[in-house]
Amino acid sequence: MPVVRPSDAVTHEIHGARFVSYATPQTGSRQLCAWRGEIPAGTRAPAHTVTHEEILHLLDGELLITLDDRTERVAAGDTVIINAGATLTVENPADRTAVSWVTTSLGLQARLADGTVLTPPWAN
Repeated sequence: MPVVRPSDAVTHEIHGARFVSYATPQTGSRQLCAWRGEIPAGTRAPAHTVTHEEILHLLDGELLITLDDRTERVAAGDTVIINAGATLTVENPADRTAVSWVTTSLGLQARLADGTVLTPPWAN
């Protein structure tokens, strides 16, 4: 039974946010990946289009989530379903770090507005 301890998680930083990956093929997952996202106050991630569905559950704080030009304020306890092909922007307008838990299937990629394709190491 794979058990991933906090000390085993791998941390990545991109666009001012921190991603702490727990479920990956390297830790024993075969179909899904999951990570904790830490989005500091004032951070705004660039718009990106995702190739796989993602489920984002906000554990602490608040975020402004824009999906395909519709913006919602999301608070701790809320869950956002991000369908494959959606364009996503995440912004933390608050004065403290927001913490989320995200799950998706392996192989997720994100396309930025300039055409750059990111293959997040925590999702593959």
